[in-house]
Amino acid sequence: MTRAVALGTFDLLHPGHVHYLREAAEWGEELHVVVADGERVSHKDPVLPDDQRVRMVEALDPVTAAHPGDPDDISAPIRRIDPDVLVLGGDQHHDEEEVAAMLTDWGVECEVRRASLAEGEGEQLYSSSAIAERILDEREEKRAVSP
Repeated sequence: MTRAVALGTFDLLHPGHVHYLREAAEWGEELHVVVADGERVSHKDPVLPDDQRVRMVEALDPVTAAHPGDPDDISAPIRRIDPDVLVLGGDQHHDEEEVAAMLTDWGVECEVRRASLAEGEGEQLYSSSAIAERILDEREEKRAVSP
């Protein structure tokens, strides 16, 4: 059985996440998703708690199982899953060769692939940051209009 693994923060789920996970699922018969531990996320502070983000991801059709990230050892869930392929998101900043070297250091033998970026059309938003920014902008506009 071919196991694919995807990873990310998955805060404020949006169509870009669904695109990523659907594409990642094409690389294996099972798709396991590691949801980053909120304390280890360096690029933003997740809005939703870890357990809620895991449950949301697990509810998505392409996902076989969602796993919480380990607060002390980022390699632990990957080593437990022992994937055949690790699929990076199209917008994730990780370098494929560096990830492959890290996996080798952890004793995990698998391919590293990169999903394509979701193509936005018109008003579609494919990033948590863009969604949050739009919410804040709309709230600000409403406050400016309301007495």
